[in-house]
Amino acid sequence: ELFNLGGPFMWVLLAFSVATIAIVIERCIYLFWHNCRVIPLKDKIISYLTQGRMKEAIEVLSGCSRKETAASIFLELLKNSKYGEARMERAAEGEAQERLRRMENGFNYLTALSSLAPLTGFLGTVSGMIGAFQSIAQATDVNAQLVAGGIYEALITTVFGLIIAIIALIAYNLMIQKVDTFAAETSKGINDIVSVILQDDSDDEGGVKNDKKIHTA
Repeated sequence: ELFNLGGPFMWVLLAFSVATIAIVIERCIYLFWHNCRVIPLKDKIISYLTQGRMKEAIEVLSGCSRKETAASIFLELLKNSKYGEARMERAAEGEAQERLRRMENGFNYLTALSSLAPLTGFLGTVSGMIGAFQSIAQATDVNAQLVAGGIYEALITTVFGLIIAIIALIAYNLMIQKVDTFAAETSKGINDIVSVILQDDSDDEGGVKNDKKIHTA
């Protein structure tokens, strides 16, 4: 009944609500399926590296890189570890940007819907108010019930538009917070892993120099 009272603009708002729900569900499934936990994986890889098990670390990351988003980033880091610090960081950052782009896919539609829905609702209200005042102007007996009924019908679209906008904004902020947390943890994870790799390399170089000194002596 409320839907019919809202007029033709309710169909537009219905399309917006369906789109909003579809985007939210799809993004939630994506973020859940592509595990975004960074710290446990980072700690596991650092544990392998401190034991000198680079090959095993790469194998672990290769095995879970399709499902765990951070794994593909750390995998690029380890694959380029032999080319130096700058090359490692560039490779990891490039992969991270691509993964973040995939995670944020569809977010721009949510922001657009959060703006379009209330505007469409307001447009429906203005259209309804025009019709209500037109009815009042044509009525021979104007009473409070007639005025209130016209305004009541006109405001329905605004209410539905605001509900859609609120849902879209809440979902957007929750998901963007998750993405921002992932980005911060990934950046720190890259720095921590690079530090471990560089430390291992310096230890190896120190060991080689000590061996040369012993042989020279």
